Amino acid sequence: MPKALLIIAQKGYQDLEYAGTRKGLQDASYAITLASTEAGECIGKFGGKEEATLALRDTDVSLFDVIAFIGGPGAAALADNEDAKNVARDAVRLGKILGAICIAPTILARAGVLKGKRATVWDSEGAQAALLESAGASYTGEAVTVDGKIVTGNGPAAAEEFGRVLAGL
Repeated sequence: MPKALLIIAQKGYQDLEYAGTRKGLQDASYAITLASTEAGECIGKFGGKEEATLALRDTDVSLFDVIAFIGGPGAAALADNEDAKNVARDAVRLGKILGAICIAPTILARAGVLKGKRATVWDSEGAQAALLESAGASYTGEAVTVDGKIVTGNGPAAAEEFGRVLAGL
């Protein structure tokens, strides 16, 4: 059974993006592991509660086929989190499928793994797209963008498609 690691913020993950991404992966028979800054309870933007069983610092990327960062307001803090950036870098180094949705592609940008890649991001005012471009990515504005083994999505409406695309690579 293939394994996916979904990474959410401890506080303020996007409930709909998490649910949609999870559904897309589960429909393809993926076993899901949930990680966050710390193991324990995570609270969604809309009040959802999930239990992260893994802290980012303890993550062994080699154990997973897919690694995906879920967006939401809390994901902004992960863009400066060294453990999160290391997970993204390890995923690329090990040839894993790596995804990020909503503002989470900024984590990939800050980790330096989007250089020369096409990517999308949730962007209401242009700041996130500018961040991706400053990190060497080509912003597409698409709902879901695939470049090699990197998949990016732009928000809740794209979550199920994002999960299906991750599962299908």
